[in-house]
Amino acid sequence: MLYRQDRSARKVAILMGTYNAQKFLERQLDSIAAQSWQEWSVWISDDGSRDESLSIIAAFQRKWGANRLVLLAGPQKGFAENFLSLVCNPTITADYYAYADQDDIWETDKLTRALDILRNNDEGLPAMYCSRTRLIDEFDRELGLSPLFTKQPSFANALTQSLGGGNTMIFNQAARKLLFEAGRVTVISHDWWTYLVVSGCGGCVIYDDYPSVRYRQHSNNLVGTNNGWRNKMIRARRLWRGEFKRWIDCNVLALQHISKKLKRENAWRLHQFIMARSIWLLPRLIVLKQSGIYRQTLLGNLGLIFAAIFKKV
Repeated sequence: MLYRQDRSARKVAILMGTYNAQKFLERQLDSIAAQSWQEWSVWISDDGSRDESLSIIAAFQRKWGANRLVLLAGPQKGFAENFLSLVCNPTITADYYAYADQDDIWETDKLTRALDILRNNDEGLPAMYCSRTRLIDEFDRELGLSPLFTKQPSFANALTQSLGGGNTMIFNQAARKLLFEAGRVTVISHDWWTYLVVSGCGGCVIYDDYPSVRYRQHSNNLVGTNNGWRNKMIRARRLWRGEFKRWIDCNVLALQHISKKLKRENAWRLHQFIMARSIWLLPRLIVLKQSGIYRQTLLGNLGLIFAAIFKKV
């Protein structure tokens, strides 16, 4: 059964970072306007666009009203910092928060479905929803689906992998409070950070196999899906060059900001993980195994073992 919209309907703050978004922004905003769940406001942080993005946003502001769509100036320090500037903005208040990319298309039931699932959780418990995606190209043609993950979401998984794209994520007020308290940390990806914080602090993470977002794949994607052998090879090269290790370095350092909020078993797991990364090969593999970390697929776990052997994790 889906939510009924009435006076007590939950409010959703949609957090969108934009940068030179003119090509696809209208399609994304139109898909938000078409949502079956209408208790939302859009907060856009523009990171210094030099194209027609601001004109497009201004046109939607006139159509929707200034309270429905709010434009802010971004920090111009990359997409992750841009999204975290919205998460940590005290003037943005709602019952739920949804990340939105500038170039996707939302299915009309995206918000309704996520809220219907999240409402089954205690409001005082941090909770985050994410889902599979339907991949599309620059001309809205379907390319297939993102990988289906079947293993349980957890902090042990979050230490080495982001479970769902930020463009699918919706989280409650309790989860937002944790992110707000952590502050504008330096991380590579806001969605991976959200998964780490919610799972690490004992929150509920729900992964939905229903693809609620049409995730656009194009040459300007800062972060793309891991589908296809070409993309897997690109990620393997990044791993070998040490990028994966650098990403984890940032996450581990950022986690110190919420160390007192971590569940005891997750604090222990983080300690084991940090220790394993600094010792020689055989003990490293043993301690990593004891920590229980894992990725969602067989190939991902084989890559994790490879990374551990060559100290790339």
